[in-house]
Amino acid sequence: MRFNTLADWLAWQETLHAKSIDLGLDRIRDVYSRMGLARPAPVVITVGGTNGKGSCVAFLDHMLRAAGYRAGAYTSPHLLTYNERITLDGRQVADGELVGAFDRVDRALGGVTLTYFEFGTLAAFDLMERNEMEVAVLEVGLGGRLDAVNIIDADCALVTTIGLDHMDWLGPNRESIAREKAGIMRKGRPAVCGDRDPPHTLLAEAERIGADLHLIGRDFDYRRTRDGWAWQHTVGARLRATRRMGLLKPTMPGAYQLDNAACCLEVLACLEDRLNVPDDAVAEGLRRAVLPGRLQRLELNGVDIILDVAHNPQAAASLDSALDELPERRPQVAVFAQLADKDHRGVVEPLKKRFDHWYLAGVDGPRACSGAELAHDIAGLVPTDQVTACPDVAQALGLALSGTDGAGRVVIFGSFRTVEIAAGLLKRHAR
Repeated sequence: MRFNTLADWLAWQETLHAKSIDLGLDRIRDVYSRMGLARPAPVVITVGGTNGKGSCVAFLDHMLRAAGYRAGAYTSPHLLTYNERITLDGRQVADGELVGAFDRVDRALGGVTLTYFEFGTLAAFDLMERNEMEVAVLEVGLGGRLDAVNIIDADCALVTTIGLDHMDWLGPNRESIAREKAGIMRKGRPAVCGDRDPPHTLLAEAERIGADLHLIGRDFDYRRTRDGWAWQHTVGARLRATRRMGLLKPTMPGAYQLDNAACCLEVLACLEDRLNVPDDAVAEGLRRAVLPGRLQRLELNGVDIILDVAHNPQAAASLDSALDELPERRPQVAVFAQLADKDHRGVVEPLKKRFDHWYLAGVDGPRACSGAELAHDIAGLVPTDQVTACPDVAQALGLALSGTDGAGRVVIFGSFRTVEIAAGLLKRHAR
């Protein structure tokens, strides 16, 4: 075995391939074949899109397990530990399991170099097959058509939303991005789209592929009720399951989670011949599904704290809408840090009038962006006297907490790394 610890394996994987991102399926498909893997599970659901992927994976995973199925889930990136990326029947994989899986991938390389993400994707497939998962719920990475997860032919593909993110890789507009996201669909198999204004390219690509496309607002939707909500197909649906009534709101906050949950129910309806998920399992899944770093709410010495990994304009608009649903707290301040290749102005725009003060922080890593650079990039959107540039998240958070005087709200958002650092600091503060 090349390494004995998870940390050593991960450090090596970061240096293995010349590029951190190298979209394409030939290399990973080659190694997958040499590993002798068949399929992560008899039933596979892939989840792509710009925002909402993690929430949908969580909903589906919890609903399926509540119905008695052994479900495996694969997501990325992680927030605190790498082990978060793979769960088997509800439990995070242990370090030893990952080390064993990485060793099996390594032995099958045959001279091929894989990216960090590709290596982990194959390890996830390996562990799910070895542990005899009945259903695999796989989050697609930044792309779709050329993403490593797409070597698997899914029984149902879900595309959540189409927003502007990763444009260096996926193209300059929603139309080009949608074309790439649609690449996870398969001929003759159901595909669900949760974007209420899908680009024409997604529709055209679904037709070209020959996928059985189900659109929110056309083929299915939900309506709010006095006590919760109800999901149903619209006229002309071809499935037997036509409605689920009396549903309680998801535990995960944010009105947009109803769109995500409705998409998941459509996926289950599309797979009703193979999966039986009764109403009580749906209710259990809605109740139990939570995700750290997604509108995660904490309290520290009287300060209301929100952690959210909103790092593109669409996600920032959703965060703004979600904050409207909360009781007003003043002062309300932001701790914001983001990677250099993101649309800083686009993320700040929906939130520019939300906060009394902005603490802009730097984050480390190869795509680092300093607080001063962020301040320069958003100049004109937020008054300069409402902006403080900080060298790191620790200083920004400390200033934000002291500035709220035990009564306000601190909203920490941006990259996963931002939220990871802040979550660790808050945990130490709470001791």
